[in-house]
Amino acid sequence: MVIYTILKIAGSLGLFLYGMKVMSDGIQKTAGDGLQKVLNYMTINRFAAALTGFVVTALIQSSSATTVMVVSFVNAGLLSLAQAIGVIMGANIGTTVTGWIVALIGFKFSIVTIALPTIGIGLPLVFSRKLGKQDLGEVLIGFGILFLGLEFLKDSVPDIKSHPEYLEFLAKFADWGFLSFIMFVFIGTLLTVIIQSSSASMAITLTMAYSGWIDYNTAAAIIVGSNIGTTITAYLASIGTNTNAKRASRAHILFNIFGAVVVTIFYSPFLHLVDMIVPGDPATGASIPEHLAMFHTLFNIINTAIFIWFIPQFAKVVEKLVPESKEDFDLQYEFRYISTGLQDTAEFNLMKAKAEVSKMAGINAEMFSNFVDVFNNPEKKLGKRVKQLKDMEDFTDQMQEQITAYLIECSTEGLNEDGMIMATGMIRIVNELESIGDSCFNLALLAERRHNKELDIPNEAVKALGPITNTVSDFLTFIRTNMNHQFTENELNEALKLETRVDEERRILKKKTRKRIQAGSDVKAELLYLDIVKHIEHIGDYALNIAEALKAIYQD
Repeated sequence: MVIYTILKIAGSLGLFLYGMKVMSDGIQKTAGDGLQKVLNYMTINRFAAALTGFVVTALIQSSSATTVMVVSFVNAGLLSLAQAIGVIMGANIGTTVTGWIVALIGFKFSIVTIALPTIGIGLPLVFSRKLGKQDLGEVLIGFGILFLGLEFLKDSVPDIKSHPEYLEFLAKFADWGFLSFIMFVFIGTLLTVIIQSSSASMAITLTMAYSGWIDYNTAAAIIVGSNIGTTITAYLASIGTNTNAKRASRAHILFNIFGAVVVTIFYSPFLHLVDMIVPGDPATGASIPEHLAMFHTLFNIINTAIFIWFIPQFAKVVEKLVPESKEDFDLQYEFRYISTGLQDTAEFNLMKAKAEVSKMAGINAEMFSNFVDVFNNPEKKLGKRVKQLKDMEDFTDQMQEQITAYLIECSTEGLNEDGMIMATGMIRIVNELESIGDSCFNLALLAERRHNKELDIPNEAVKALGPITNTVSDFLTFIRTNMNHQFTENELNEALKLETRVDEERRILKKKTRKRIQAGSDVKAELLYLDIVKHIEHIGDYALNIAEALKAIYQD
């Protein structure tokens, strides 16, 4: 009997979590570019960052997913540490929406009366391609399954009136005073770490409290613990990333722990405030879900209101805790599929991949800039600089391999049509970026050969290389800048102009080289010079290919 009850509870929880995943999948697919536009507001200021974190998390119902995205953006250099902390604060507030949905709908009436009709409406939308509403159908079906799971969970939890011995067992742990509070905070932390979803942990806690298994104070302590446990996913996502990404994940952990400390210090006044706002006596059980939802919301709003004014100081603390490491290119690149809980979807993972692709474009621009510096300073010992460029080239090779594998995995996770176009386009872009990295390294090798062989390239030829290197640098910057924005016909025309200018400058340089050779210039030096010009021109070609791929991704 006990085993059967446990299996019923596990099955009900599984149905709830699966419904949450399906609903989140549908929401992200439906939101599409809208979600990306919301994410663009992260960089305005700390308050906009917090608002963005709230909106995105409220939409996708997963603070873990939002914070993993933030870690990816920081790793790619698209977000500063201070901006990331703001988003994390907002995400903590956004995750409270689930508690309110469960509290206001899940315990007020028989959920089956709306869950089954909702699934009935969503089913034809999923199967009808003519309507073009498959994503909306997923949202409705997920919503229905989620609440069916919650209904079964309520029915599966044994009636405490029929089993008073269970309450006596739990009461023993509730009589230890402050030690009981700490123990239940730890239980909440562990539960959320295991489930990898604070939203699901919240639903379980509300159900247990509503059924009388735990009292108001115990449930509130578990909720405090769930806020700490939800940080584990971002921590896992930061493994193998750069220093700033690690700092972002540690900031998430510290902020949630500091918040738990604040609530612990003012625990009794905090509960009293909740009781003043929410009508009804939580001890009776009927109004306990609303009290706990309000507790969860106030907990995160008050902590954010306190700490948002100290984000710069908070960032300094994290910087001291996670000091600057060696060059990131000494690290082995790793871009793994990190599950953000049951709400993890391919569309959201595409955004993480875009952040990595943007990072790769930044590395290429830095490599080309390093080559220009090496070429213009042939008197320096180049061994160390060339070694650095080799490390960067190896890094981009690893990026191509792992990002491509990641995108292929996303393609198997039920992407919609726009998502498939995005994944295919990014795979092409990654390949072109890897080719740019190869060309930059080859340029460095040519510069080193010029130095080692003491080949004398005329000063006028070195100066003449300036316009084409400037144009290519501008081209690479242009690509990086527009990597995460709508790429229109105007941007493509600008890219075509840059590539045409590179071709024209290469033609001029080749003509001048022939004249110098005819005038008696060193043939070996001039041939090496032509090789350099050829590789620079190839970079322009690769950049144009990337522009064309970006235009295809954002095709109306």
